[in-house]
Amino acid sequence: MQNSQATVLAAENVKMTFNTDTSEEVTAISNIGFELKQGEILGIVGPSGCGKTTLFNIIAGLQAPTAGTILVNGNRVQDASGHVGYMLQKDLLLPWRSVIDNVILGLQVRGIAAKESKTIAQNLINAYGLKGFEQAYPSALSGGMRQRVAFMRTLAFSPDVILLDEPFSALDSQTRLLLQADVMRIIRERNCSVVLVTHDVGEAITMCDRIVVITSRPGRVKSVHTIGIDPALRHPLKIRKQARFNELYEMIWDELGIQFAA
Repeated sequence: MQNSQATVLAAENVKMTFNTDTSEEVTAISNIGFELKQGEILGIVGPSGCGKTTLFNIIAGLQAPTAGTILVNGNRVQDASGHVGYMLQKDLLLPWRSVIDNVILGLQVRGIAAKESKTIAQNLINAYGLKGFEQAYPSALSGGMRQRVAFMRTLAFSPDVILLDEPFSALDSQTRLLLQADVMRIIRERNCSVVLVTHDVGEAITMCDRIVVITSRPGRVKSVHTIGIDPALRHPLKIRKQARFNELYEMIWDELGIQFAA
């Protein structure tokens, strides 16, 4: 990822305030600003309750900010259409639909013809490890396979920006590492632009090109770190041998307020 690449997503002074049951205002995030470049994976980490989910909902157009603007390819989110693919920690597959029918769901919602939708879905299934499972139902799949289907469903309509909200948190540690590596490979192959929210600092360092650290509520940008590790060395099982990994890991945890014992 080169800094000269085009900006796909820009958050400009984004603020979100909610009214509580006691009529008091609570500011979830304030003056949030960052850019996402084409082909970049940008990580967002912060303490629980810092407003990460609120920020994602604003980027996806599900909520309007109290102040500030989100731009996708220069257009305000309110004016964009189908600009974001949003993948949650729960796969949310429809249990009565087969793998291929779950993958094409977003395409159907967008009115893409059935034949074209099936072709797109089948190409993804063939390329990314689920060939032979087209007609299987979610109940017959492992957790990792279900998340893979959910990711293919997100990829199918080629969104400008992909939002990954703790997508591996429900998986066992081995499956999580393998799926991290696989999703990274797919993202690189397709030159996707991705924002990843995670509580796992090691996961953020492994997968991302840059990491934005958010403060506790009201969430503000505290720092931005460039990973600076060759992508070839960023496999989840390789990167932890890099001195830069350990440097970033301790630095970010320190910024989050976690102190390590000597």
